[in-house]
Amino acid sequence: MNYTEAVEYIEEVPKFTKKNKPENTLELIRRIGHPERKMKVIHVAGTNGKGSVCAFLSSILTRAGKRTGLFTSPHLVDITERFQINQVPVSHEVFTRAFVRVKKEVDAMIQDGYAHPAYFELLFAAGLLIFEEEGVEYLILETGLGGRLDATNLVEKPIACVLTTISLDHMEYLGDTVAKIAGEKAGIIKEGVPVIFDGRNPESEQVILAQAEKLHAPAYRYDDSMREITGKTDKSIDFILNYRYDKKNTAGICEDTEQNDCSCDGEIHNITELYKGLNVTVPYLAEYQVVNSSLALAALRVIDPEKHISDEEAVHGIAATRWQGRMETVMPDVVLDGAHNADGIKEFIRTVQEVQERKPVSLLFSAVVEKEHEKMIQTICESIRPTSIVVTQVGGARVVPADELAKEFRKYTQAEVTAKADVKEAFETALAKKGDSMLFCAGSLYLVGELKAILQRR
Repeated sequence: MNYTEAVEYIEEVPKFTKKNKPENTLELIRRIGHPERKMKVIHVAGTNGKGSVCAFLSSILTRAGKRTGLFTSPHLVDITERFQINQVPVSHEVFTRAFVRVKKEVDAMIQDGYAHPAYFELLFAAGLLIFEEEGVEYLILETGLGGRLDATNLVEKPIACVLTTISLDHMEYLGDTVAKIAGEKAGIIKEGVPVIFDGRNPESEQVILAQAEKLHAPAYRYDDSMREITGKTDKSIDFILNYRYDKKNTAGICEDTEQNDCSCDGEIHNITELYKGLNVTVPYLAEYQVVNSSLALAALRVIDPEKHISDEEAVHGIAATRWQGRMETVMPDVVLDGAHNADGIKEFIRTVQEVQERKPVSLLFSAVVEKEHEKMIQTICESIRPTSIVVTQVGGARVVPADELAKEFRKYTQAEVTAKADVKEAFETALAKKGDSMLFCAGSLYLVGELKAILQRR
């Protein structure tokens, strides 16, 4: 089996199987020898930002000289983007070799009466073999969908868990309230394992803290009072991070507030300061990356309280992070952003509003059928003032025709709207119309992936 044949096989999997019970995936992981037990795993879940947190952590650990694996999804252009060693996707040969080993075990499982693993389950198993073969010390592991029932949650004892921003998305699978979705995401919390989380939403915070207390897991909370933004450009944000924790439980406040060695068995407690006035530059223009980089920095200090990795190395690691499709500047004044749900669009708008105070903005947009695209479009048009709008269509079977998206835009804006079904033609049209504006390309990760492929060919 060569690389092309392996990818074709994987892409066919959703047509003949579906997500299985965790026991089925556990059997596959058992048969390949539980490679994850040989690595220090940091497990990351959330609705938005989990990929960015993973990228920040990978950059920090790589810069510090640690052999670091990164398992993430989805890929934008090439399936090997999901498996990175020290921030570099593995080769086709490395991926194929691992997948052939997995396929052999899958065939044996089916003969023994087990179900065929689903798409993500296959990739997770292949990733574990890749990271084992490559001698990874730290593995940064991004969940796929949810957390509690996700294939990645079979890791028994990570060294830390991180929960990023939780909001309404994938409600058909995870629940119709933030609290229900938080319950699924918080399913990655393990007995006694520290959890670092975005505590800005009271609904999700309550669920996470309850689960952490139940499992005696020390809980470290982020909110916006813990950082101060000191400067912004069109490419980066400077901020000061001063992590402070004020945590109480029914027994009161832990008195051990001056050190990170409290022995109160995971009860919620104070840690006065993890970072004291740390100056950080995040290489993105979106303020949500301040949150994500702060979560990554907190996770680092929780797993490395002795500072074997110095604050300076950590800061340099944040500044050197590159993560595709998340407010990514790919050309002068051209930004790709994978905003594709309500919370992502809200943060996208927040960033664009700040930019349009300094310069004009224009938009290239697409969305897929199951997203509330007209609601997204209405929100965008009510919030920003693009000089021009170009719409296109992506997503294969999930496509929304460009003409339909253009019709929806024209309901809510007086700006010029141009529909181009072909993504390449749409991108060239948007570049031609942008003038002196900053062009934002958003609405779907499918759009980001197609644009990345076009830019690579260029």
